[in-house]
Amino acid sequence: MLARKGLLPDGFLLTRLAEDATQPSRLRPKSQRARFITKSGSCNVAHKNIREQGRFLQDVFTTMVDLKWQHSLLIFTSAFLCSWMLFAMVWWLLAFAHGDLEPRDPNEPGPVPCVTSIHSFTSAFLFSIEVQVTIGFGGRMVTEECPLAIIVLIIQNILGLIINAIMLGCVFMKTAQANRRAETLIFSRNAVIAPRNGRPTFMFRVGDLRKSMIISATIQLQVIRRTVTAEGEVIPVCQLDIQVENPLRSNGIFLVSPLIISHTIDRGSPLYEVSAQSLATEDIEIIVILEGVVETTGITMQARTSYTPEEILWGRRFVSIMTEEDGRYSVDYSKFGNTVPVRMPALSAKELDQTRGVQDSGPHEGKPQGWGLVRAGRGGYRRGGGRACDDTAAKPWYVPAEKEEEKKGHKKTVKLEEIGREIEEETVEDMSD
Repeated sequence: MLARKGLLPDGFLLTRLAEDATQPSRLRPKSQRARFITKSGSCNVAHKNIREQGRFLQDVFTTMVDLKWQHSLLIFTSAFLCSWMLFAMVWWLLAFAHGDLEPRDPNEPGPVPCVTSIHSFTSAFLFSIEVQVTIGFGGRMVTEECPLAIIVLIIQNILGLIINAIMLGCVFMKTAQANRRAETLIFSRNAVIAPRNGRPTFMFRVGDLRKSMIISATIQLQVIRRTVTAEGEVIPVCQLDIQVENPLRSNGIFLVSPLIISHTIDRGSPLYEVSAQSLATEDIEIIVILEGVVETTGITMQARTSYTPEEILWGRRFVSIMTEEDGRYSVDYSKFGNTVPVRMPALSAKELDQTRGVQDSGPHEGKPQGWGLVRAGRGGYRRGGGRACDDTAAKPWYVPAEKEEEKKGHKKTVKLEEIGREIEEETVEDMSD
């Protein structure tokens, strides 16, 4: 439909994913691996043997919203029919108890009925519908003869308003759910691992088809893998966070155009030991979670997808899809998932570091780089160069230096030392004139 309106190029399938028709064929295992998050973003987890089913009835509204449309419409229709039938029975009993159903001569005046023009259950059912939906044809009405009938009229009106409010609330919430906005957020079918700035980098592409923005959009990456602890405990679902490459040191993105989200594979990455050969045998799943606030409605939304080892391409990068035309940027979504091969060794990031002479850092492996503080004598501090934390070194990362000061005929030698180490005594030597 969007392609016919010119919003998307012809041949582009509007799904949660952008297919890459130019990808080379890859060998896939015979049995497809189970995944926690499907490509469309739904959770692939079946909940079985739930004994406390009554907990769902304690939150009826959420249960109604979570139901499928056919089930919700069936429940609403049944609720209306049951309420109409129930009060039709009440109106018929009132008329029967008051004697309004007895045959009378229309030419002779009789007692005033509780409800006019009720002669059978069918007429009582029609009057029940008129009261609850406030149609008011005018042929039937409640008289002041029976106070009980007035009370039943009030109860039925209140119950009808409650049913209408619940129905309208459920319909509104189902149509305005956050996952509806996520239908126009697309992810690339495949993720890639390619060199960027001299380091292996995990990358995928995300885009928004609508012109309305996603406010405060953040993206989060997690790796789900099966691990075994030192005590032999098997953890089938171990979630590890992956740092998204962002100069602002945050996961916030400005999704005004399709972006390539990247993660540098370093010593702190769960993909540090993954190579081109071991990628196909890895039992991992990389989950992508995009959250933000819809600009038009103010509702918080979330879009999800995942990448299995079969969907990660080694040694490829995404092609550029943005060009500048007539003073504005143009995005070609037909190339959204297209990739091209690049020269990249099949070694893992760990093997590449070992070949380059980078030594591991022991238990502090993967610490981010930072600035160290050193102390110069008493009370003086200065910043050290940005180096990685390394506890295996036998001496501090800086070279101890000595500084000589001459002040009023005194010579003072100060040794620079690292904070936390033992303070060396200062030596002051008097100089004779």
